[in-house]
Amino acid sequence: MFSCIARPAIHLSRSFSTSVQSNARVAVLGASGGIGQPLSLLLKNSPLVSQLSLFDIAHTPGVAADLSHIETRAHVTGHLGPDQLGECLKGCEVVVIPAGVPRKPGMTRDDLFTTNATIVANLADACARHCPEAMICVIANPVNSTIPITSEVLKKHGVYNPNRVFGVSTLDIVRANTFVAELKGLDPARVNVPVIGGHAGKTIIPLISQCTPKVDFPQDQLAALTSRIQEAGTEVVKAKAGAGSATLSMAYAGARFVFSLLDAMNGKEGVVECSFVRSEETECTYFSTPLLLGKNGIEKNLGLGKLSPFEEKLVAEAMSELKGSIKKGEDFVKNMK
Repeated sequence: MFSCIARPAIHLSRSFSTSVQSNARVAVLGASGGIGQPLSLLLKNSPLVSQLSLFDIAHTPGVAADLSHIETRAHVTGHLGPDQLGECLKGCEVVVIPAGVPRKPGMTRDDLFTTNATIVANLADACARHCPEAMICVIANPVNSTIPITSEVLKKHGVYNPNRVFGVSTLDIVRANTFVAELKGLDPARVNVPVIGGHAGKTIIPLISQCTPKVDFPQDQLAALTSRIQEAGTEVVKAKAGAGSATLSMAYAGARFVFSLLDAMNGKEGVVECSFVRSEETECTYFSTPLLLGKNGIEKNLGLGKLSPFEEKLVAEAMSELKGSIKKGEDFVKNMK
């Protein structure tokens, strides 16, 4: 479906070269955590970033000092605690939010809601005050709720722009590309599987029928592949046996999305990424679909495309859970004191 458009995954490796430069100011909120540190490392390594502002409630000066010794152009600053959050965000064009607690074995992404909802709401509030026009990329789970939370907080401040608020679901695409490539003996960097819906369990809907290059699987293998993509985060949580969730792959996916966004903001054409955003493509008010990115965020929502009967069924089965997660996020902000 999108074979005529430049493959966004390649942007990550290309962004490490010195041939492409911009002067973007990027903030990472939650920079000392399991995702935040490797994500900050990847961002520091890119010539697309000129200023990297790191925030967390602990250890940020040390992380910033460590990264500042790397021989790349991005100037790194570390900001510690709520009193320094405003200074961290001042002038930033892109804000990435990996802050929050990770999953442990037996937990769902929704189990993180109580803690992470408050964290994300507070950080969104700070963004509204200090960088109201920034692109906001939320990694903190449950994304199906934290994006509605972010949006509602920005609305309260009168600065909400739906084209600038993104739920980073890129890891679902990265996993789908990798798993399909493994099964078919392909180079994963040349595989592109759109993933729509949400970013939790059965709301994750890989569109294998729209894969580039075209691939075919028997129905039983397709069902197993889809289930593995949907539960891949739990696969990592179990493998880490209590030591955390997907951090390195999430950092890679987060960096890939940020680099694609920066490329588009710099005027590169044809940049497409899937993301969980405000949407009118389905009966859900938020939904992940392929998006054409531009200088001002979302340039065009490319929609669901043609679905197979199997994929149509997955979409129908995801709706109830997705609507519930969205409402839960919106209600959280309504009830905030």
